[in-house]
Amino acid sequence: MTQNAVVTETRWLSRPEMATWLNLTQLLMLLPSALDRQLRDDAGIPHAYYQILAMLSNEPGRSMRMTDLARLVGTTTSRLSHAVASLEQRGWVRRQACAFDRRGQIAGLTDEGMAVLEASAPGHVAEVRRLIFDRLTPDEVDQLREITAKILPAAAS
Repeated sequence: MTQNAVVTETRWLSRPEMATWLNLTQLLMLLPSALDRQLRDDAGIPHAYYQILAMLSNEPGRSMRMTDLARLVGTTTSRLSHAVASLEQRGWVRRQACAFDRRGQIAGLTDEGMAVLEASAPGHVAEVRRLIFDRLTPDEVDQLREITAKILPAAAS
């Protein structure tokens, strides 16, 4: 330890914090698997691919820069590039050069990709409702939105 190092005492979690943390970590492990399983069984696609299609569908022109898309779906640009390559092979997404940044690429949702998204969305929404929203009151939904909005910026930094 250096001479100028400051020793701080660990701020251990309280019992309620620990119980909340354990619930949250279990949810973070189980929820992605459950959503992935439903989409693979019903639509033949992994949840990561569905998220890419869904995010593109909400954008003007159904397209956006790859770096922005990676940030939005919560993955690295390298992983996104692999996923988009697979989606391109299926004809669901197309890539093109970015007009205002020579290094950038734009991912665009094709009509075929939109049709796949529209076909798989009802089952996915039903599963999201079953797993989360059907178990919460409207007030709890508001609370969950507010809580996640507070936590997300720290996790994204």
